[in-house]
Amino acid sequence: MSIKIRKQDALNYHMQGQPGKIEVVPTKVLSSQLDLALAYSPGVAEPCKEIAANKDDVYKYTAKGNLVAVITNGTAVLGLGDIGPEASKPVMEGKAVLFKKYAGIDSFDLEIDEKDPDAFIKIVKSLEPTFGGINLEDIKAPECFKIETALRGMMQIPIMHDDQHGTAIISSAALLNALELVGKKIEDAVLVLNGAGAAAVSCTRLYVALGLRKENVIMCDSKGVIRKDRPNLDGTKAEFATTRDITTLQEALKGADVFVGLSVADILKSEDIKTMAKDPIIFALANPNPEIAYDIAMKSRPDLIMGTGRSDHPNQVNNVLGFPYIFRGALDVRATEINEAMKLAAVYALASLAKEPVPDIVNKAYNIEKLNFGRFYLIPKPLDPRLITTISPAVAKAAMASGVAKNPITDWGAYHVELQKRIGIDQKFMNRIIDRAKQNPKRVVFAEATHHKILKAAQVLVDEGIAQPILLGDPKEIKALIEEHKLELDCPIIYPRKDKERLEQYAQKLYEKRQRKGLTYRDCLKQMRDRNYFAAMMVEMGEADALVSGLTKDYPKTILPSLQIIGTAPNVKRVAGMYIVMTKKGNYFFGDCTVNVNPTAEDLTEIIKLTANGAKFFDVEPRVAVLSYSNFGSSKGEIPDKVRDAVRMVKEINPNLVIDGDIQANVALNTELQQEMYPFSKLAKDGANTLIFPNLAAGNIAYKLLMEIGGAETIGPILLGMKKPVHVLQLGSSIREIVNIAAIAVVDAQVHEDAAKQVAS
Repeated sequence: MSIKIRKQDALNYHMQGQPGKIEVVPTKVLSSQLDLALAYSPGVAEPCKEIAANKDDVYKYTAKGNLVAVITNGTAVLGLGDIGPEASKPVMEGKAVLFKKYAGIDSFDLEIDEKDPDAFIKIVKSLEPTFGGINLEDIKAPECFKIETALRGMMQIPIMHDDQHGTAIISSAALLNALELVGKKIEDAVLVLNGAGAAAVSCTRLYVALGLRKENVIMCDSKGVIRKDRPNLDGTKAEFATTRDITTLQEALKGADVFVGLSVADILKSEDIKTMAKDPIIFALANPNPEIAYDIAMKSRPDLIMGTGRSDHPNQVNNVLGFPYIFRGALDVRATEINEAMKLAAVYALASLAKEPVPDIVNKAYNIEKLNFGRFYLIPKPLDPRLITTISPAVAKAAMASGVAKNPITDWGAYHVELQKRIGIDQKFMNRIIDRAKQNPKRVVFAEATHHKILKAAQVLVDEGIAQPILLGDPKEIKALIEEHKLELDCPIIYPRKDKERLEQYAQKLYEKRQRKGLTYRDCLKQMRDRNYFAAMMVEMGEADALVSGLTKDYPKTILPSLQIIGTAPNVKRVAGMYIVMTKKGNYFFGDCTVNVNPTAEDLTEIIKLTANGAKFFDVEPRVAVLSYSNFGSSKGEIPDKVRDAVRMVKEINPNLVIDGDIQANVALNTELQQEMYPFSKLAKDGANTLIFPNLAAGNIAYKLLMEIGGAETIGPILLGMKKPVHVLQLGSSIREIVNIAAIAVVDAQVHEDAAKQVAS
């Protein structure tokens, strides 16, 4: 399912808070006058003198080695054309964000008001002292060819025009694997390419470098087949002009092995595909809609292999599989250019990775039992955590072998670890949860649907295919809010107070559960008018798969109805609340921050078990620290005593769990300190990623301080230990936080469903 973008949502995203998508963050402490004197005057003079004596020391004392410029003049932006440098800035900021997210590369976007290629070249050349690499973007052809060629000859840092080479590299990997699957050699294949812009020319050149013969290339543009006898051919089109006596795309496709589209939507027809050779390969890469719709194409030929640029179909040719990791490898060896050998290394690395066993973490993200190399899996998925540790080393090695690396890598094992640390190997786990939810959306009932945030979140869930929302509340009020906020929601709306049949049925069910706990039928009927009770009973009765509530009510008031109606899972004595706290140092699981006020040692064992399982739910192996103000008995008191007792009991129950305590928070996270002072600690090698707090106050204060002062992002609270999926929002949650919790609720429901099927079988 494609994502529907609404104009106002997009504008708000870029405008709200601090305008734009990027900022500069200092990497050094600036907390004292001494720090400032070291950072600027007079201390800054020392690295300046070192660099003046040896220019290469700029990589030692500044951020140049991890800094890429994303540069454009705005002449060929996405599908928008020549919109100018100012209008291109949101796109360039977005590219900078992707560099950071996927490869840990810092990036500045530079929009240059200059269309003359010679003047543009001069401007970019002058920036070489600042940047470690240059990513050219959205510059129209044929000027882009001249600009890139000239700059590569003049500058001693890696330069790549991603519009050309990104698509070329990813599609080349897919092409090699597709041809291998159908038993064809690239040198024998006939390839038709529709489109003659920068990406098309670069793709064809790389295919030729891989072995495709030029005489087997048929390139088409808006006028038809590009032939040698066409008058006034420019140099780039002439390079791939054919001598064949054909004029139309349809004629070109007869007997062709491969079609690559870099043009416009719906130009290809089902009848055209039927004329292609046996086992045809089609890469329809026009965005957002391909040259032929995926479903139509696949119905036309049972032997077809197809790829598109879209995430909702197999074999997505997406530039994000390439450029972050290619620049990462180039920067890390201080390559003087990105040459043909480095591009080919990226192609072969991508193609090879697709043939490797796929980690469970990727299978789960896409809700596929087992991804295997084949017609529907030609290239790796964008969420595969191995991309950075596969492509970047391959590019770096190619740079070294081709003689353009000024800082060769000698310890590849250490480099592998460094790459993982740059982005945090678990950074994409929420993306994986959302993608997993999309594979099998579940019915999520929202008890507070008369709040505009819930409705906006429900719209996102519907648009992205994450969940099937059920809205509780007065239909008139909900529909008025939908109209006011210009939403397009078409979800079931249930008004508990007016649904007499359900009210009576649910009240009877609650009465059967609670009649010996002081409730009369009349009490139950009254409680069922409360939307949290009604929603919990919908889940209990199987009329919804999960419940999300808590935006407008205190946590205890929200959770009580679900505890009374749904209850805890088998062998679970009490529930717990977990937060995922995302920091620059990594992701951490905090428990319990929302439910248990002052747990006993026995209660803590339950919280430890639930939180450890919660980490595993996100495909993270827990390393548990049970926190205290003491380190391994250094202080006495109620908290250290109960923490030590809890750790002892958990070790007896689960001796394989990596756990230690009592331990102070800083020690739990500082492996150097542990190895020096407490080498016997189970956490001394890798540190903790799962932190258990001795009481509610400690946990609640810790995560809120990290959010407000430490700049950490959080996901949660995630309710652990319920019999069925119930998840409680924190007061005032943002729309994104509501969507995240709903996605977690959907995957939770999927897990419950799978478990029930296993029991039944």
